[in-house]
Amino acid sequence: MPTSLKPIFLLADSQLLFWRDEEGRRFLDRARELIAADDPEKQPKGAYLGASNGDAPEFYDLFVAAMNEIGIRDCRHVPSVPTEEDRAFLEQADLILLSGGGVRRGWDAFTRSGLKDKLGARYYDGAVLVGVSAGAVQLGLKGWDEDGPDLFDTLSLVPFVVDVHDEPSWSRLHEAVAKAGEHARGIGIPSGGGALYHPDYSVEPVRHPLTEVDRAESGPRQALLFPGEGGETAPAEGEPQVMSQEEVLDRVLGNLGGPGPDDPVN
Repeated sequence: MPTSLKPIFLLADSQLLFWRDEEGRRFLDRARELIAADDPEKQPKGAYLGASNGDAPEFYDLFVAAMNEIGIRDCRHVPSVPTEEDRAFLEQADLILLSGGGVRRGWDAFTRSGLKDKLGARYYDGAVLVGVSAGAVQLGLKGWDEDGPDLFDTLSLVPFVVDVHDEPSWSRLHEAVAKAGEHARGIGIPSGGGALYHPDYSVEPVRHPLTEVDRAESGPRQALLFPGEGGETAPAEGEPQVMSQEEVLDRVLGNLGGPGPDDPVN
């Protein structure tokens, strides 16, 4: 049986599915290790939910390739209209990926099929949840239509409004946080980047800095949360890291650097 809640993996796009750090370690090895900690002898199952992209088969193929790299070979595409066999597989899946695509499109499909309730149950049963692009947004507090300003409630397993690859302005995230309520906070994940939301409520940036958005009496605030280096930690809740533009530029250039010419772009 699973021993505890697992971190939730939030990815701006599919790059981190195959990304390795400077030491050659796969990012997704962390997910595989979490599963192995429950039962080292188990042959894990991976479920792919493709509702947000209309169940396009090529994106499921990408998922299967990523799972093969970390030794998860029992995989299944759970479509927008799942069969009883699909539902049974989801109930046993150790890793569940919510695909990219349209936030509203996928959410409406999850609602019609009843999978939105199953996803919360699977998380609390110890499954690893991975959201890519629209899937990352759906794991947060709010979603929105691409052509309209209205917000709708989503899974709320991550207690932030989540947005992806809208840098540098994050105008969509600012607007959503302003509408989401007095104490709402937002996390923006840039292209190629990711975040882990841990059961202790902490957020861990992956590969690139995250943008944190909230509102104070003086108006909207924006801060950067950097991947930890040498014991560095992200700012605590209620203590956003506010820097001048010069400080931001110096830190990014000194610690991170921009994407290289060989980085994949999705």
